[in-house]
Order: sequence, then C-alpha cells, then structure tokens
Amino acid sequence: MTLPALHADATYRDLAPMIHRQRLVVEGYPTYVITAEHIKDYLSQLSVVTDMITLIEPVTHCSDLYGWAGWIHWETSGAHFYSWERPISFFSVDIYTCKAFDPEKVVAFTAEYFRTTEIVAKGF
Repeated sequence: MTLPALHADATYRDLAPMIHRQRLVVEGYPTYVITAEHIKDYLSQLSVVTDMITLIEPVTHCSDLYGWAGWIHWETSGAHFYSWERPISFFSVDIYTCKAFDPEKVVAFTAEYFRTTEIVAKGF
C-alpha cells in the first residue's frame, strides 16, 4: 500500500461525503490565566453556542509540562481545549462535529469569553 503525502492537499479526497463533518480550530491570547473552572464553563457554554447535546460534563487535566487540557463529549462528537501559561499565555480549541454549527458565532463567543488580545480561526 502506498501512503499519500501528508503535505499535498491535492491527494486528499472525502471518503464519506454522505456524512457531515465540520472542524474548527480557534487560537488566541487570553487576558487572564485560564483555570480548570474556566475551561469547564467555556466548554459548557460552547455547547449552547453550537447547539450541541452534551453527553458528559467537561473533563480537565493539568500537565506540569504542557498546561491545561479539557474535553467535552457531544452527541455529535466534541471539542478539545488546551491552555498554556508559558512560554506565553495562549489557548487552542479544536472542535469536530457531525452536525453543522456557525463558526463565526464560536469565534465571537470565544473572543469575548477569554477577552482576547488576538484571535485566529481556521475551519475545514
């Protein structure tokens, strides 16, 4: 079996076009230190913003090397959250769903929630 080159977008094709899949990565610089409670609250509120049904409450974990991580399981997939305090104050949210949602609402909500100084997003 020949594996496709990972850097070549031209080799990618949708193997299941009958299944809706939507992804969004949102990253930014928060104006305060993010805690486990912030992550849990953010992911719970994100469920409302995206109109997703929560299957389990958000789970968090703090690594001494890499900082905070969180996850929420939705009926239609879920979202991961990562937060660093060093080398810079930074967060990254990775959303994967099998149900459509409005990415502009997610970005606006995230920017407001974390009072970001800068925020970027990429959907695919």
